This record gives sequence, C-alpha cells and structure tokens, in this order.
Amino acid sequence: MALTDRQKKHLRRLGHALHPLVLVGQRGLNDGVFNELRQTLLDHELVKVRARVGDRENRNLVLGRLAADTGSELVHQIGNVGLFYKKNNKLTTILLPDS
Repeated sequence: MALTDRQKKHLRRLGHALHPLVLVGQRGLNDGVFNELRQTLLDHELVKVRARVGDRENRNLVLGRLAADTGSELVHQIGNVGLFYKKNNKLTTILLPDS
C-alpha cells in the first residue's frame, strides 16, 4: 500500500488532533504491542504510537518494524511519535483523496 504525498498530507492533517493510543516502553516490542496495534488499526485505521525506547536509531527501527509486521504504513514520524495507517476493508472510516 503506497500512499501518495497528497494522501499522506491528508492523513497527517487528520492525525494532528489524535492522542497516542499505543505505547512502546522500556520493555520494547513484544507480542502484546503488536496485537494492540493490529486491533487499534482495525478499530480506527489511523493510530498514533509513542515509542520511548532510547536513541533515534533504535526508535526508527522500532517504528519501522511495527509498520512492517502489522502491514500498515508509517505516514509520519516526529520525535517519539509515529502515525500509522491501515485501511480497514470491511468498514472504511477514512476516505483518502485520489492521487
């Protein structure tokens, strides 16, 4: 699922007011974090994740792995927070603009 720049901009605008729903802490990634993100993406399609896992390189790896393992798209990342999107094919709540 490759998003265009226009679609990413639209999602960033929608995600601005959201609060992080999934938190990655000192314990790092585990099955609970992956399952929570999968379920939250099914419910909301657009989710903020806060990852406080140390340095920038480690944080980038964690957010990248979350996107890869959940089949979602990392739309935007700023500081410790990443914005993830995954379309729910059964009940779409977010309409993306055409490319």
